[in-house]
Amino acid sequence: MNTQGRVVAVLGPTNTGKTTYAIERMLGHRTGIIGLPLRLLAREVYDRIVAARGPSVVALVTGEERIVPPRTQYWVCTVEAMPEGMGADFVAVDEIQLCADPERGHVFTDRLMRARGQHETLFMGADTMRGTIAALVPQADFVHRERMSQLTYAGQKKISRMRPRSAIVGFSVENVYAIAELIRRQKGGAAVVMGALSPRTRNAQVDMYQNGEVDYLVATDAIGMGLNLDVDHVAFSSLSKFDGRRMRPLAPNELAQIAGRAGRGMKNGTFGVTGDVRPMDEGVARAIMDHQFTPQNKINWRNPHLKFGSIDWLVKSLEEGPDHERLVKAREADDLRALKTLGTDAEIAARCTDGNSVKLLWDVCRIPDFRGISNAEHASLLEVIFNHLHQRGSLPDDWLARQIKRIDRTDGDIDALSKRLAFIRTWTYVTQRKGWTNDETHWRGQARVVEDRLSDALHERLTQRFVDRRTSVLLRRLGQKEAMVAEVNDTGEVTVEGEFVGKLDGFRFRADKGAGTAETKTIKTAALQALAPQFHLRADRFYNAPDTEIDFTEQGGLMWGSAAVGKLVAGSDGLKPQVEVFVDDVAGPEVAQKVQRRLQHFIDRKVAALFEPLIALQKDEALTGLARGFAFRMVENFGVLPRAEVGDEVKSLDQDARGALRKHGIRFGQFTIFMPLLLKPAPTRLRLVLWSLTKGLSEFPESPPPGLVTIPVEAGAPAGSDTMSGYRNAGTRAIRIDMLERLADMLRAEDSRGGFEAKADMLSISGTTLEQFADLMQGLGYKAEGGERPKVKAVTEVIPPATTADADTPIMDVAETPAAGAITDEGSQPTEEAPVADVSETETPVGEAADAAVAEVEMETFYTFTWARPARRQPQGDARPKGKGKPNPRGKKGQRDAGKGGKSQNFSARPPKQEKKIDPDNPFAAALMGLNKDR
Repeated sequence: MNTQGRVVAVLGPTNTGKTTYAIERMLGHRTGIIGLPLRLLAREVYDRIVAARGPSVVALVTGEERIVPPRTQYWVCTVEAMPEGMGADFVAVDEIQLCADPERGHVFTDRLMRARGQHETLFMGADTMRGTIAALVPQADFVHRERMSQLTYAGQKKISRMRPRSAIVGFSVENVYAIAELIRRQKGGAAVVMGALSPRTRNAQVDMYQNGEVDYLVATDAIGMGLNLDVDHVAFSSLSKFDGRRMRPLAPNELAQIAGRAGRGMKNGTFGVTGDVRPMDEGVARAIMDHQFTPQNKINWRNPHLKFGSIDWLVKSLEEGPDHERLVKAREADDLRALKTLGTDAEIAARCTDGNSVKLLWDVCRIPDFRGISNAEHASLLEVIFNHLHQRGSLPDDWLARQIKRIDRTDGDIDALSKRLAFIRTWTYVTQRKGWTNDETHWRGQARVVEDRLSDALHERLTQRFVDRRTSVLLRRLGQKEAMVAEVNDTGEVTVEGEFVGKLDGFRFRADKGAGTAETKTIKTAALQALAPQFHLRADRFYNAPDTEIDFTEQGGLMWGSAAVGKLVAGSDGLKPQVEVFVDDVAGPEVAQKVQRRLQHFIDRKVAALFEPLIALQKDEALTGLARGFAFRMVENFGVLPRAEVGDEVKSLDQDARGALRKHGIRFGQFTIFMPLLLKPAPTRLRLVLWSLTKGLSEFPESPPPGLVTIPVEAGAPAGSDTMSGYRNAGTRAIRIDMLERLADMLRAEDSRGGFEAKADMLSISGTTLEQFADLMQGLGYKAEGGERPKVKAVTEVIPPATTADADTPIMDVAETPAAGAITDEGSQPTEEAPVADVSETETPVGEAADAAVAEVEMETFYTFTWARPARRQPQGDARPKGKGKPNPRGKKGQRDAGKGGKSQNFSARPPKQEKKIDPDNPFAAALMGLNKDR
């Protein structure tokens, strides 16, 4: 470029208006070029100039974007894309201190030394460049600009306590995402800004922050390059970064460049570090506040005068060293590394035999590695592109279409979309190069459409992942201390300010399950504040609700419809449980008391209705003495008592006392004393709950399904739960108490010493199979001996009237005669065999199949039951010591030793005296009467 015109270096800290000043100066000229450090910043400046002069005279040229109207006057570019040799009136380069950047510094240095406007040239940047610019550009004038607002160090602060309008800076993608996720959970969300984002995605994220949808910004150090944002505080999540080769601490001037984003215009700003970073050194913090930094006396340089005679000449010219003390040779960049790699390929070397081919190879090598893959993979792609261009003059349409189509997908997560965006940037860059495609307009448009589609998808994913709009809205309203509007629909769903926040379950608010822990706290705070009036309305409706809308659960919960509103707790009396309500504190004591009163009324009435016979027994003043004491035991056990627990008390009751108790519906069974009305399903369900409360159980046993005579015994069930359920455990199954007593009535007529078989009525009443009945009987104290015998076949004909047997008596073969001890349908022992009709040797007997002789005999299983329980326990203090021939402790004579002769104990340890009547309620009464008869 020409070296005519005035050269001015406008230097100073951030927020001095340098970029705005350059735009104003450029628009004062007929033509101008401005070079900016980032594609994002170039787009921002382009939009500002378009707003001032219209799109027809403004061009935007970056590596991946090219908008050039026919009447272009003003060129907005990235520094690398600045056109040369145009002779523009005005030229400006922003952030000139990047001459010292190890990666891109040589490009900025080249512009510093060679880019000039016909009338005016501006270099904007930090004061640290004053000495270097003066040494390399002696004709330059200097203008110092002061910061328009103060910048203050605020120290260390946790992210959870970060105030709104803060920017948290990370130095890796992973770090940025982790911080954004934390802020989403605790603050409602954050916008994400990174240099790798497309302008479209970045602008969408920044707009979300600028318009107040979120109050936090998480960014890389890209925000330090002139991006104008409404930021009050900048917090560093780290004080070191990876510069492409190693982790290194950030220099004070680098920190200042980023921290300076806080406090735009005349508004003051602060900077600091996050809670997990050591506090900033006091000297560094003071240098940033005072804008005092070490001068940059060395800047990166690479030879701009390249020789394209051959690949070796080109490499040699690129590796030449500088001839000025202020300049240092730039480290090997990606483009030079790619050139060296491709230069070793035989085919490439064969093609590059002239200057134009070498120049084309160098242009291809300058394609940035947007994908961030290995040097070898990147070089491989460049080789394919170069061969196509060198051989055909342009990239094949079908090949380019395949490359772009492979990337044109919007599915996947943030990482997948970010990678596709990086890939499409390669083809966006390629299609921007003049002459590389057959139809430049078409392919640029294709690449732009895919990039825009991926950008929109990435913005959507970033927003979904890092922004909880609901929490963000509620936090803002809470911060503004405005009254919020809450609505509750018929299903209990709660919306605050139109945002779904959770459900109202009875009188407790449950935040949306999709929220995290910190979000739940925020949502609940906002929701409860807005729900206070709703609680009072709901309490009034509940208090007037009928009992049919309220119920208790088998675990003691109290429900209003499907909502849990409280639970039962033990009271001073088993029949007077108390209520603990489930009401949020914010609802207030008035609501809690109203709910508590209504639930107490409900459970009191429920107990009174279902346990009416028991309450009547409790209140009967006519019961006195032993009868009153026994009534107390019945009430204490909710109307069901195992007889074994109160055997002595039952014996003590005279007939009058028993009669008085029977008037209340008490039945004295052989196994259980109970009130039949209380065995119905509803009282049983409540009894189990009340009993569990008095026992202090953490998990209540559930009531059995109604209508079942026997149920499986539940392993691990608390002792006594079978009785409270209305059942008695017997083996692996439990039998209903009332049906057990009916079974006991049947068993009383059987010979329990000699043995008996189960009748069909016994199986029917117990609802069991024969095997289940055998297990049940063993559980009741019987011994079951199983066996097999030929099955009795059905008789198809009867014996003619000539026989001597009764007509109603079925004919039985000898083999069909019941075994000894077996019980017939009439319940008595058979006394003689039934007569058998005479038949000839060739005649088939009546009722027998012709092939019976050859058919296999079908067998059946049967059980014989005998009483197997040991002798009844003696009253306490009268227990007989174990052993043989021990003296009777009472000194009575004539009583047999229970173990005498080594024989098994009898069913009664001590026969009753002849003069004492046998208690008909005694479970062994039938056996005792049978014994007396035998004697």
